[in-house]
Amino acid sequence: MTQGSVTSKNRKAANFSGFLIVAGSMCAMFLLPTDLFLPAAFLSTTCMILITYKLTRYSGLFRPRWRNLIVGVISAGGLYGLFLIGNYGIKALHPLGISSSSETSIYSLIASHSLFLQIAILVLDALGYESYFRGSLQNYFLARKGRSLAIGAVFASAFVDALIHLVTFNPLWVITTFIVDSVWGVTYYYAQDLSASVASHLVWDVMIFILFPIK
Repeated sequence: MTQGSVTSKNRKAANFSGFLIVAGSMCAMFLLPTDLFLPAAFLSTTCMILITYKLTRYSGLFRPRWRNLIVGVISAGGLYGLFLIGNYGIKALHPLGISSSSETSIYSLIASHSLFLQIAILVLDALGYESYFRGSLQNYFLARKGRSLAIGAVFASAFVDALIHLVTFNPLWVITTFIVDSVWGVTYYYAQDLSASVASHLVWDVMIFILFPIK
């Protein structure tokens, strides 16, 4: 057995262990009583950041440029517009039995806290999710599949995140997770800078949860 194969196996084991920790912390965040959502959210997103650091040391992930930040803001605006249109569709058609109550249950987890805590949750949410699902997992899929299948890596990472959200038993949350993760994945791949997807994620979070909630 060569040294390279040993290193490859260790890398796969580290990625799998990291995934189990992240997935487990997310499931706990979703399944624990709602009054424990805040500490569970802080714990889960912190796990994402620490595991990403362990796996990547954040080497080459952040390459902040004004252009990339602008790309992130534009991405967030487009995503918000998409959700605004989608909200009208949900109210009119109720696809898969989805109604406004599905939206309310998501908003209530954030809105029940003070503005300071809401912002703290959203900052960690953006940094944690983008660190792990784009900086770590998407890049892991990309390395395995090659750049010719880059779009597959984007959707694979989005699908994994959406799959974990199945434990919420909220179909709207699962569907929206896949959509937003796909947009942020494309944003990250286009900019090759985690600053772009973090900016998009944070701006979208603030718009949809604090400034201009869609209900």
